[in-house]
Amino acid sequence: MKLVSISFAAFQSCHLLLGIALALCLYQVSSTTNETDKHALLAFKAGITADPFGVLNSWNHSIGFCQWYGITCGRRHQRVTVLDLSSQGLSGPISPHIGNLSFIRELRLQNNSLDHVIPPQVGQLRRLRILRLHNNSLVGEVPRNISGCLALVLLRLGVNKLTGEIPGELGSFPKLRQLDLYDNNLTGSVPSTIGNLSSLEVLLLALNNLGGSIPQVLGHLTNLQWIAFGRNRLSGTIPSSLLNLSSLIVFDVGDNRIHGTLPVGICLKLLDLDFLSVFENQIEGPIPPSVSNCTKLQVLQLDMNIFSGKVPSLENLYKLRWFRIHENQLGRGKPEDLSFLCSLTNSTKLDDVDIHQNEFGGVLPKCIGNLSTTLTIFSVSDNQIFGEIPEEIGNLVNLERLFMSHNQLSGAVPSNLGNLRNLAILVLGDNNLAGTIPSSLGSLTKLIILYLSRNNFHGTIPSHLSNCRSLQWLDLSNSNLSGAIPPQLFGLSSLAIILNLSQNHLTGVLPTEVGKLRALTALDISDNLLIGGIPSSLGDCTSLTSLRLEGNFFHGSIPQSIKLLGGIEELDLSRNNLSGQIPEFLSVFRSLKLLNLSYNKFEGMLPCEGVFKNATAIFIIGNNKLCGGLPEFHLPDCISKSSKRRKINIVILSASLVFGVLVVAVILAFIYHCRLKKKVNEPIPSSMDGSPPNVSYGTLLKATDGFSSTNLIGVGSFGSVYRGILEDGGTLVAVKVLHLVRHGALKSFIVECEALKNIKHRNLLKILTVCSSIDYQGYEFKALVYEFMGNGSLERWLHPNTTSSHKNELSKKLNFIRRISIAIGVASALDYLHRQCHFPILHCDLKPSNILLDDEMVAHVGDFGLAKFLLGSSLDTVANQMSSVGFRGTIGYAPPGNLSTFYSNDMSSMFFLMINTLIFISPMVKICGRVCNGMRGLKRR
Repeated sequence: MKLVSISFAAFQSCHLLLGIALALCLYQVSSTTNETDKHALLAFKAGITADPFGVLNSWNHSIGFCQWYGITCGRRHQRVTVLDLSSQGLSGPISPHIGNLSFIRELRLQNNSLDHVIPPQVGQLRRLRILRLHNNSLVGEVPRNISGCLALVLLRLGVNKLTGEIPGELGSFPKLRQLDLYDNNLTGSVPSTIGNLSSLEVLLLALNNLGGSIPQVLGHLTNLQWIAFGRNRLSGTIPSSLLNLSSLIVFDVGDNRIHGTLPVGICLKLLDLDFLSVFENQIEGPIPPSVSNCTKLQVLQLDMNIFSGKVPSLENLYKLRWFRIHENQLGRGKPEDLSFLCSLTNSTKLDDVDIHQNEFGGVLPKCIGNLSTTLTIFSVSDNQIFGEIPEEIGNLVNLERLFMSHNQLSGAVPSNLGNLRNLAILVLGDNNLAGTIPSSLGSLTKLIILYLSRNNFHGTIPSHLSNCRSLQWLDLSNSNLSGAIPPQLFGLSSLAIILNLSQNHLTGVLPTEVGKLRALTALDISDNLLIGGIPSSLGDCTSLTSLRLEGNFFHGSIPQSIKLLGGIEELDLSRNNLSGQIPEFLSVFRSLKLLNLSYNKFEGMLPCEGVFKNATAIFIIGNNKLCGGLPEFHLPDCISKSSKRRKINIVILSASLVFGVLVVAVILAFIYHCRLKKKVNEPIPSSMDGSPPNVSYGTLLKATDGFSSTNLIGVGSFGSVYRGILEDGGTLVAVKVLHLVRHGALKSFIVECEALKNIKHRNLLKILTVCSSIDYQGYEFKALVYEFMGNGSLERWLHPNTTSSHKNELSKKLNFIRRISIAIGVASALDYLHRQCHFPILHCDLKPSNILLDDEMVAHVGDFGLAKFLLGSSLDTVANQMSSVGFRGTIGYAPPGNLSTFYSNDMSSMFFLMINTLIFISPMVKICGRVCNGMRGLKRR
């Protein structure tokens, strides 16, 4: 018995010792594994290169790692189960040692700046359920062995820089509910293995470079709620299987290459659909009426496709907020096209309605005033809408953006638009709106952009617009406005983008207050009737990159203050009356890309430095007193005063020789004229039967390359002449485009047509056809089309704007015989006009620039815009018929004596022509003119 007791006590002692040993063993193992987690965390910290908030400062040996920031440990084993360092601004790589956190269930590192690749050791985390690495800068491919994380429920890798294909292994997660690869650089196709993710609810693959088609097998994912494939390169059609997913809430395949049609029954089963976007694809056909069954829709984006036909009623879309169908082919140009807008009055939360750039016709229904007052965007631009703007639009008091441009709207701008106090953008340009611009627009204090260009308003610019203190863009161009520019308008210091008042009938001077626009980038007041000098205050507009003042009546010199516009890129001062020398400071503008000084009265030396080294960026044509510059400008050499005196002496010494040549020329011309009188002239048939045939505006636009300045060959009082090639037959022509805004241009067109349609002579410029049409902006367009004269005008040969060597060449070609031939040809044309026409015609503007030379140097008289028709058959009555006629012609080429004497004597006409056009030494001609004038003065006394 005692032996048994001893044995039992021994057994108990052994059992106790065994328990202690086992406990010590377990403690040692636990301690070892805890150290593994600690080392893994410290290795992660060591890789971090930036910790702006110092969240990793607590990761040290002073406390246990389970108390470190962002760490959560399990209660049983004290192992890391959650690592959450989201939104802490961390930079650096993710350490591969992260794979040693074998008990981790949630890894949340999103919204940082982590870079490098995703370590493949993540695939070792068997217990991982949530992996959130989105919104970082991670690169490389998605690790294929991530499929080892079989417990994953949420995988978010979006908004990184991942590349390569989506691995098919991602289809092996039986519990995965969210797969987010949004906004990376992934390529390849959408793997069909994703169809195996039977628990998947959210699939985000948008903003990648994925191609191929959408897999049909996605229709097997009966729990799928979100499909986001937008902004990829997917093609094919929308799989019909997806339309059976009654759980779908979001369906986004916008901005791809999907084609086909929207299925007729698209919304028969998708009753929970909240977001439907197929924008910017190639989907065609009608919008299915069943879309109205998706009663929970908040966003409907069908824009930028090829949808056509009628828009169905949307009366059941009570929750609709965004309705975008712009840039399609919807509508038929019919009055009922816009009836669907009334069905949107049931949508009480409507925010955005955009139907621009379709084919909608009809008038805007008054029911738009019943749309939800939550509406902030309403766009109907680029359609065929006509009629007036309904006053009911003033009910949309929260409207911020209103676009109605490029339609056929007429009538006045509703004054109650001033009620839309939240309006930031108002675009009504390119319509037929009339009346005055309502002063109530001055109440729109939040207005940033006001675009009223290309309408048919009348009256002045309302000064009340100066109350729009937020205005940055104001475009009132081409709107038939008149009167002076209100100085208050320049008090809008907010104007920073553009102020465009061009192509109106504005008068007066440019107010000096323009200098207050210090933030303005572009100022365009071209093609108006402004006078006076360019205000020096323009130099205060130091932010200007574009300044266009062309087509006015500004005079004086370019103010020195313009040199303060250091950032100017485009400066156009052409077609004014500016004079003086071209300032040297223009050559200092490094950013200047275009400088147009054409058709002014500038004189002196053209600078050769800076922008003036680039002949393609400078335009100086029409300034006949300029000299020097690059050879490409073909300007004469600048002459010093001493050189001028030597040339005058040479001219005086040569005068006797010149007059001798002149006498011979007159005698020869007289002999030829006498021979012409002896000939019996038969009636000459008209050049055309009736009026010349018309050509279209588009034909001339194409022939002249859009009336390009490179094809411009001359500018007159009433029009510009362009070189062109007609498409039919490739005929080379000269196209004279009338400037109808100039007083007398229309009359000149009519006179020239009347004159040229019934005359024909080898020395008269032949008209081929005319164009009386409307241009693409809806304005009247008139042009005359002539035979192209290869050698230009006689003016070009007599006074070449070129170098000395080139002048000598032209002088040799225009030898004595050719000069006489030209004079005889012009005289023949005058004789025909005065004596051989059915009704005598007086040219009234004979000068070298109106005498054109063909390829054989044969003279052709042109430009009959000032011609006079005589009702009698004899020139003996000219004096009586001309007695009430005012001065006609060009100063410097008007005939000596009174008009009746000039027109009654053909030889006087011919003598005048030779004096004013064929004598090359112009100073002597001026001396002769002064002598003749003096003699006429003595005779009068």
